[in-house]
Amino acid sequence: MIIDFVGALATGLGLMGLMMLINRVTGRRMGRWVFPATVALGMIGYTAWSEYTWGARTLEGQPQLRVAVEAGEPTLLRPWTYIIPQTTRMIAIDLARTQVHPDQPDLVMTQVVLLGRWQPVRAASVVYDCTGHRRADIAEGVTLNADGTLEGADWIALEAGDAVLGTACAAGEEIRNGRSNGS
Repeated sequence: MIIDFVGALATGLGLMGLMMLINRVTGRRMGRWVFPATVALGMIGYTAWSEYTWGARTLEGQPQLRVAVEAGEPTLLRPWTYIIPQTTRMIAIDLARTQVHPDQPDLVMTQVVLLGRWQPVRAASVVYDCTGHRRADIAEGVTLNADGTLEGADWIALEAGDAVLGTACAAGEEIRNGRSNGS
């Protein structure tokens, strides 16, 4: 958060310096109100840019993540979010931690990553049953057998069109195709 404040302040002051230079070159024709207005507009512009590009910048730094769901809620403090929605939360699948057992091709074990603006990153290991449209969280008491089956898992039924299920199953399909192609 402090980095965003410093970035906004630097942008505002940098634009004010540019306006001061332009004012000097043009013979000091600008009113004094231009300088604080430039700082304010620069800071607001930087803040809006930072908020709206947060998701893309976060994913750019973590190429192993594939986004399944993006969400955000409009707020009164940012009335423009009612017109142009802003992403504040994402659910992603970590492709680097996605596995498919050869004996259980319909079960995909992966890590679900929960990303939120101004929140710590949270992750959970989950197994998705692509044909049964269900999931099981890997928690204490759940064991993964050598044949790829789970013991002690509490399966949760999901809608067939669940976005996270679909993303996990697509990642599992890519892994199965990659292995069958020798990749």
